[in-house]
Amino acid sequence: MNPAFDPERFRREGRAVVDWLADYWAGLEDRRVAHTVDPGDVRAALPVAAPEAPEPLAAVLADLDRVIVPALTHWQHPGFFAYFPASTAPPSILGELLAAGLGVQGMLWSTSPACTELETHVLDWVAELLGLPPRLSSRGAGGGVILDSASSGVLVALVAARERATAGRTNAAGVGAAPAALTAYASGDAHSCVEKGVGIAGLGRDSLRRIPVDSAGAMDTAALERAMADDAAAGRRPCLVVATVGTTARGGIDPVAAIAAVAARHGAWVHVDAAWAGTAALCPEWRAALTDGADAVDSWGTNPHKWLLVNFDCHCLWVADRGALINSLSTKPEYLRNAATESGAVIDYSDWQVPLGRRFRALKLWLTLRLFGAEALRQRIRDHVTWAAWFADRVAADPRLVLLCPPSLSLVCFAATGGDAATLELLARINGAGEVLVSHARVADRIAIRLAVGATLTERRHVEGAWRIINAALAPPSAAEAAP
Repeated sequence: MNPAFDPERFRREGRAVVDWLADYWAGLEDRRVAHTVDPGDVRAALPVAAPEAPEPLAAVLADLDRVIVPALTHWQHPGFFAYFPASTAPPSILGELLAAGLGVQGMLWSTSPACTELETHVLDWVAELLGLPPRLSSRGAGGGVILDSASSGVLVALVAARERATAGRTNAAGVGAAPAALTAYASGDAHSCVEKGVGIAGLGRDSLRRIPVDSAGAMDTAALERAMADDAAAGRRPCLVVATVGTTARGGIDPVAAIAAVAARHGAWVHVDAAWAGTAALCPEWRAALTDGADAVDSWGTNPHKWLLVNFDCHCLWVADRGALINSLSTKPEYLRNAATESGAVIDYSDWQVPLGRRFRALKLWLTLRLFGAEALRQRIRDHVTWAAWFADRVAADPRLVLLCPPSLSLVCFAATGGDAATLELLARINGAGEVLVSHARVADRIAIRLAVGATLTERRHVEGAWRIINAALAPPSAAEAAP
């Protein structure tokens, strides 16, 4: 028997781990949402040196209970309303287990054809479910790829945009060889990964133009047009515009069609970051608003690991011209050359991402779609949006609170009427209770408390419970506030 793999031991220990996870999930509601440990507590509870001899699994599971779990923020807790959801569910967990057990390396089609072809096929499924245009499908010049996160989606889109803007000269000789300084554009509410990406791609962070937003948090296209025209007049080359569908702070939706029209006049690549809100296009009633303009963009990405019950990491990126992406990222040393690649008949997904190696992420997306079905996923999103609207109505009717903007799908942003200091004090009281966790952001120059409905185990009663906790944390209304 090979000591590295004993089938019977694997069966026995695998069952024990699944049982431990099942018990963890079953008891989540009874735990505090967030940890209470101090920096260094976890390391202080661990041995200084790694073990020389094997230890029983029971000892490891005991340390999970003793050391690890108390130091976790429980993102799957039904009272988790912070940031955006990082959902997972048993089908996705099983897909992750299968991917780990198979242990294939999907860098090339030839290294495991099923790894590549399942990914291509499932991404065509998802694109169709979301109502994305056929030009983003693999059946034409475009296609999809699964990356780790929206940050990577922005980065590879930026690299492709850079190469297109310079006819490949930056790839051959570095950014300094470009005919003009390249510039990128995103709204003031766009994710910080855009700024990070322009730095990594060598454009320099000062090449990013932050465009103002309107009262709804959407990019001001007139301001974008002025900024691009000013850069072009100064001898700079507009390269990329990132439009956001569902900004982090308040869920703002940029006018993608209008942005694409402005960008087209300068030949700039348009990437849509729909990391959170994009999956809601699964529901026909929101699809038009969330995918408007997608037929005119160069790339579009969303995260099933946020709201579609697929565990992290799973970012779906579609491009209209896969050749532009491949030309900017492909390398083929001798040890990667093979007949299938040379034929041009296959996709090598290592050419669609920064690293060479890649995991079999498509399995967990495939299992989630098959074991839940699209309609159940749609209903889950609809429920979350309905419950968030109910919560927003409670906020709007309470004189101690102000709704800072209309709810965006399942995201509600609100503040205490007393200003930023009162809002931060309220935030601390809410989270200090341990039953729910909310996060904050800045919305329209005010500190906002964000409540994002979307955790896997959340039900309507948990949203109602969050309102009760917030109501209890609020100071009684003053006579003036209580007056009709």
